[in-house]
Amino acid sequence: MGDSTRFSFLSLLRHGAGKVWDRQWRDAHPKASYGVVIVGAGGHGLATAYYLAREHGIRDIAVLDKGWLGGGNTGRNTTIIRSNYLQPESAALYEHALKLWESLSQTLNYNVMYSPRGVLMLAHTHHDVQVFKRHVHANRLQGIDNEWLTPAQAKAFCPPLDVSPDVRYPIQGAALQRRGGVARHDAVAWGYARAASALGVDIIQNCAVTGISRGADGAVTGVETTKGPIETGRVGVVTAGHTSVVMAMAGVRMPLESFPLQALVSEPVKPVLPCVVMSNTVHAYISQSDKGELVIGGGTDVYASYSQAGGLHVTRETLAAICELFPSFRRLKMLRNWGGIVDTTPDRSPIIGLTPVPGLFVNCGWGTGGFKATPGSGHIFAATIARGEPHPIAAPFSLDRFLSGRMINEEAAAAVAH
Repeated sequence: MGDSTRFSFLSLLRHGAGKVWDRQWRDAHPKASYGVVIVGAGGHGLATAYYLAREHGIRDIAVLDKGWLGGGNTGRNTTIIRSNYLQPESAALYEHALKLWESLSQTLNYNVMYSPRGVLMLAHTHHDVQVFKRHVHANRLQGIDNEWLTPAQAKAFCPPLDVSPDVRYPIQGAALQRRGGVARHDAVAWGYARAASALGVDIIQNCAVTGISRGADGAVTGVETTKGPIETGRVGVVTAGHTSVVMAMAGVRMPLESFPLQALVSEPVKPVLPCVVMSNTVHAYISQSDKGELVIGGGTDVYASYSQAGGLHVTRETLAAICELFPSFRRLKMLRNWGGIVDTTPDRSPIIGLTPVPGLFVNCGWGTGGFKATPGSGHIFAATIARGEPHPIAAPFSLDRFLSGRMINEEAAAAVAH
């Protein structure tokens, strides 16, 4: 996002009680102090600040970001929303988020362009069929919508899809969550930022955290930043891709690896794809944005990295898969590609809650599931920070599960990586 775009939007935010600070913040706040500091002005961090202010009455909040709001993974994802996870803990978390998505534009008084167009998850093998039918039955027991479609029904729901039996990976059926869909990723950040600002939250951009201060008892006393020190007794770290770096400042080692996750978009075309289509066997997924671009995603790179580009071979393999699923898309030109940095845990489930350091809270490890969780993540993380104890939905995702071995294994159970 260029400076002109960024600052024209920030002027819109300044209507409220809070402020969106940038260059002059240090001069105005030589001895800053806040009740809560949120590190990371992405969707999750801004949502956390908003719910802290709206639902818990805590408005003495600063949201810090080393860049600009929504400039990290929030602006580098493929916008898919769904809740059809297998593990009960995961299903509860993502369903909580999906219910918030359904009324989020009204809640924030800002159009986040949530579109429940349906998420179609393709089965190509006998094993895929077994796994997806298991998901359908498990979701129904959990009160979550999911249904099984035959190849002909999948074709009827998504006409451009090739269901021919003579392709490399013939489609043997599909699972459909009709309430799933997409939203506008940057609009989510802007909506939460505007609403939080109106409630008195300060959003401080270009302000990198360089240290976490602790008192004699080991508890958090503040953060050191490139704009100077800030005193606080509660710090929530929500920095996708760089959580390990920030947490190390407090002496906390995190069970995380960071990988580039790639995506790309085509040139804009007229409406041609009515839903989201996902395939783990060929590892590709696709939807169409409101601007007409086909939004395409693939897998994570093989090697851990902080790169925001990733390897070309992943893009090439993803496009080959898309062209097989949708032969009519083969003549489209690609407009741009990018890589987001995702944190992953050993069980591919997030970490939400308290840490061994009093006053330090963490929300991380979402891997490829971060965007779809945004409102639910912020809602339960805000409650956890406000009360000093895990929200019931967040409780299973505590950091200590890696010591006890009580994993929430979504690495294979999620059926697709996204």
